[in-house]
Amino acid sequence: MSWSPTQNEALIALFLLTYLGIALGRLPRLAIDRTGVALLGALAMGLVANADAATLTLLVDWPTMALLYALMLFSAQLRLGGFYTFLALRLVDSVSESPRRFLAWQMAASAALAAFLSNDVICLAVAPVLVETCRAARIAPLPHLLGLAMAANIGSAATLIGNPQNMLIGQVGALDFGSYTAWSAVPVVLSLASAYAILWWQFRGALAKRAVGMIDLAELASGKPPFDAWQSGKGIALLAGLVALFFTEIPREHSALVCAGLLLLSRRMATRALLERVDWHLITLFLALFVVVGLFRTTGAPDAVMAWFAQRGGEVTHPLFFATLTVVLSNIVSNVPAVMLLMQFLPSDQVSLWYLLAVVSTFAGNLLLVGSIANLIVAEQAARYGVVIGFTTYLRSGVWVTFSSLFVVLGWFSLVAP
Repeated sequence: MSWSPTQNEALIALFLLTYLGIALGRLPRLAIDRTGVALLGALAMGLVANADAATLTLLVDWPTMALLYALMLFSAQLRLGGFYTFLALRLVDSVSESPRRFLAWQMAASAALAAFLSNDVICLAVAPVLVETCRAARIAPLPHLLGLAMAANIGSAATLIGNPQNMLIGQVGALDFGSYTAWSAVPVVLSLASAYAILWWQFRGALAKRAVGMIDLAELASGKPPFDAWQSGKGIALLAGLVALFFTEIPREHSALVCAGLLLLSRRMATRALLERVDWHLITLFLALFVVVGLFRTTGAPDAVMAWFAQRGGEVTHPLFFATLTVVLSNIVSNVPAVMLLMQFLPSDQVSLWYLLAVVSTFAGNLLLVGSIANLIVAEQAARYGVVIGFTTYLRSGVWVTFSSLFVVLGWFSLVAP
């Protein structure tokens, strides 16, 4: 494909407008969101580049898309099987004993689940149970909701399947699943402990008050998917088998698609019910961003920008500079668009920087309320019950949690570079 200067300038302008729209989250006077903006940007850039369908198809990393799709089916299976609600209800007993202990247990459980399942789905399923539990026990829900969002974000950094950006990094960077998990475990655990300590200190007064209300588990479970031991067990068993396959030489997307296909073999769980809970919105966003970033790369502008930084001492291979750039960009345009843009500058043989991108881009989601979809899900679910989590309310905790976790991961990186 040949490119004229006029095309380059138009593509660069469209890229900047697209990412500006993604950063704003909407377009003035239109009911369009980030995915809609990315899709329009991809269509416009494709037309300007005069790119045919075959060219656009080559810009998409299909193994990543296959892995993302398959893991969404696992989340759908466990959600319909009532597993998420079942687990959340099992934690409720600790509320009466101590709100502080409840915060610790629910953060640990949320982080562990998010490591192997979508952090967004975890927050969607658990947030309503948390609010209702806190109301019934007459304790403050805010620290527990913040703990859920931040723990889910932190825990999702532990593996290469914990969130969409890590799936992308793992696939494109051809990272080893076991090696990454072993390296990320320490900063994830320490950051989770740090997040708990910060929330405990900031809300120590509220967390010191014991529950005084009666908690009705049957009432909490009302209106939520009932627990189905067979369907939940099937999902957990196949997920465990899938994780085991990730430690083999079999391509991750092949293993994921086969195991997801086995989920569809059911006499009671309708295929339509599972497919309806696939996040087609996120899949569309991924496809559009692959096109937007891929066409932008052909202009040569990204390399010119990085060369400009390098001339002024900002080498992409410098951990502190790269981590700072990742945090800033992740909180401007969200972590998935940021990762898609940044990973094209990473040398394929420097595994350590790919690890750093995965962990830092995920931890960066805890800085602002809009920094992670999981944060927004918790805020939206809480608002339905009259609990308001505003921008500044979240920031008071998010800034300390984020910088403490970044301090941890950079310290760990300097001690044990992958």
